[in-house]
Amino acid sequence: MMIRRGTAALTTALLGASLCVTAAPAGASTGGVFPPLRQNLVSYYDFEHPVPGDPSREADGGRSGTTINLINGGAAMRVRDGERRHAIQLGQVNPSAKGNDDWKAGIYSASGVPSLRAFSSAKGATLAGWFKMTGTNPSPNTETSNPSDVYNAIGLSGLLTGDSDGHAVRALLEIIEVSGKLHVVALGRRVDGSKSQTFAASEDWQSVLPQNTWVHLAATFDYDAGEMALYKDGVPLDGFYTTAGDPWGLEGAPEPDLTSATDPRGIKIGGSYPQNTAEKNPCNCRMDGLMFLDRPLTPKEAAIQYKFANR
Repeated sequence: MMIRRGTAALTTALLGASLCVTAAPAGASTGGVFPPLRQNLVSYYDFEHPVPGDPSREADGGRSGTTINLINGGAAMRVRDGERRHAIQLGQVNPSAKGNDDWKAGIYSASGVPSLRAFSSAKGATLAGWFKMTGTNPSPNTETSNPSDVYNAIGLSGLLTGDSDGHAVRALLEIIEVSGKLHVVALGRRVDGSKSQTFAASEDWQSVLPQNTWVHLAATFDYDAGEMALYKDGVPLDGFYTTAGDPWGLEGAPEPDLTSATDPRGIKIGGSYPQNTAEKNPCNCRMDGLMFLDRPLTPKEAAIQYKFANR
């Protein structure tokens, strides 16, 4: 169990009429975001905004303007899905051969992505979005010679550390094997190159994310208080921490406890290595309305955001 020192005070009022909300970049859409959260919305992807002249890239509806790449599938990865105008289709392309052709998304820079500086020396974060399983998960592991091997994780969305090789994360929403069983998890790392902590949902992952069903998930990270949480359709998921002690190194000075003072090296969506140098943990699924916020949502905000996005 992580060390707890009480919930950090959050100053954003949920329904304050006088709240000042930071405007999204011109031409961007944050229609699926509860308005009081927009000032903390670093990045937002609804897959309705291809970069003009380059449909293989998606514009950011958050304040950072961090454009991501639709890797390997390009514009074909934008698909219509029922009432949704477009979502992104992700997945393993060739389950029988090692390669770099899986459909995933994200951005990577070995020197860090300056537009994501809100997550440098950060007290918290939230990753959220809509997810729909559309195929067999987990996928065959093309990194081994045994054709019956499968990956031990299914990639959803993640924020890379400042020293990441394309896999290591500062904040992650994913399905990961814990003690031999897959769980929906929030995984966080406060200090680059140091230990991570995982909060795993107790409920069976296929119950959390049933096949061919859109589900809203959110993972929150409070790096100062040492707390994480998971929400499904705005409701907290019961769960447990997987690492005893103080993996985030919270005890002792200085205070508050912040993430490393480094720009994240990028964002990964639907698998690791957004620089497309390797494949790992593909997700045969669709995603929409992906949110990256620079503070943890409260339980009340998580519930309101789900209802707002589900209008």
